[in-house]
Amino acid sequence: MHLELSRVFKTYGRSRALDSVSMSLEPGQVVAVLGANGAGKSTLLRVLSGLVKADHGEVRYDDRLFRHDDLELRRRIFFLPDFPPMLDGVSMLANLGVLLKVYAADGPGAPERLVDWLQKLDVLELAEKPIDTLSRGQIYKSALAALLTIDPELWLLDEPLASGMDPRGLSVLRSEVRAAAARGRTVVFSTQILEAAERLADRACVLHRGELRLFESIETLRTRGGADGDPSDPVVAALLDQLRDP
Repeated sequence: MHLELSRVFKTYGRSRALDSVSMSLEPGQVVAVLGANGAGKSTLLRVLSGLVKADHGEVRYDDRLFRHDDLELRRRIFFLPDFPPMLDGVSMLANLGVLLKVYAADGPGAPERLVDWLQKLDVLELAEKPIDTLSRGQIYKSALAALLTIDPELWLLDEPLASGMDPRGLSVLRSEVRAAAARGRTVVFSTQILEAAERLADRACVLHRGELRLFESIETLRTRGGADGDPSDPVVAALLDQLRDP
């Protein structure tokens, strides 16, 4: 799925969460959205998912204008927040069944695929337990299992590396993100740690107070170190220094 943003703005009161953000992504890429708290990372992912409507600008998928009520297009996109919303008092399996039904991904073979992913993520034995009795990491794993079962064209992951998952869950996440890109999926994930982006992503998108300050390949970022190849940009240099893992 080709993704294109054109001068996207989003404000909350007097705060500008996204400030004229434009970018273009081709299928088969893993993109890390980097920035400090309040940079606009989550807002960008929510706009891309359709959960939040931009105040101005356009979002296009395969040259098709994205609208909130375009259910067919939204089913090609999966947004996984850092705290996945689930129905309290309902089992993990029932919650995931609802998700698969919403995505029209509950056909033949879906239950077997879901069970396989739950097993790989080491949460299958919890499938019948009420979701609100589980830990944050276990809930995230269950939602990740749904994403992997549905396998949409666009994966939007908000802070997946700080989701509370254990090393096994993080290992599955990393390997499946790269496998998805190899299948032509587009994966966009947010993080505050530059090193994590360098290990997993193909491109880096750095936001600062809602502005897109850098959009480079990871290789270019490593070798040239700045926006548009200019390592002397003091704002970009300060941002990257702030995002380095201490």
